[in-house]
Amino acid sequence: MKYAVVIEKGTTSYSAYVPDLPGCVAVGKTREEVVKLIQQAIEFHIDGLREDGEPVPTPASTIEFIDVAA
Repeated sequence: MKYAVVIEKGTTSYSAYVPDLPGCVAVGKTREEVVKLIQQAIEFHIDGLREDGEPVPTPASTIEFIDVAA
C-alpha cells in the first residue's frame, strides 16, 4: 500500500505525518531520516491496528502541487 505522507521542514528538524493514519507521525534531523522513520511508523501503526482487530484504513489521500503567482 502507498500512503500519502506530509513532510514539513522546521527550523531545526523535519516532521512527517500520514493523513490517512491519524496519530502516525515521525520527527528527524534530516529529510532522509524522517522518511525512514515515517516508513517504520506506518508499519508499526498498521501492525498495532491489526493486533487490536481494527480495520486498516485504505489509502485515500492524494497530493497536488499548485503553482501560484506570489
